Amino acid sequence: MSGLLVKHFDSPEETRPFEQGMGQLDLVNTDSGAVGRAVFQPGWHWADHVKPLAQTDSCEVAHKGYVVSGRMKIVMNDGEEGEIGPGDFMMAKPGHDAWVVGDEPCVIVDWQGMDDYAKKH
Repeated sequence: MSGLLVKHFDSPEETRPFEQGMGQLDLVNTDSGAVGRAVFQPGWHWADHVKPLAQTDSCEVAHKGYVVSGRMKIVMNDGEEGEIGPGDFMMAKPGHDAWVVGDEPCVIVDWQGMDDYAKKH
C-alpha cells in the first residue's frame, strides 16, 4: 500500500442491511481490516435487527467508534450501561445489547470488529 489511502462511504466495498430495513452498515476495506459507517434508524434494536443475522444471544463484536449523529443506549451483559451521542468516542467489549434513543438516526463510524458485524451466519 502507498502512504495514502482515500475511500468514501458513499461508494463502499460492501453494504450489509439490517433486518426490517432498520439501517445498514457500509464498509470500506483497509490493510488492517474493515471500517464501517453504520446508520441505525429510530426504533433499531440490536436484539431485533442484528441478532437474527448474528445468531448470538448478545453482540459478540468489540467496537471502537465515533458517533456522528443521533443517540444510542448500550447495555453490557454484566449490567453496565451508557448512552452515547454526537461527538462521543466509544469502546464496547463483546457481550452487549444496544438500541437507538429518540427519533433521529444514529450514525457511527466504527473501526474495530466490522469484518463480521451484521454478517449473515
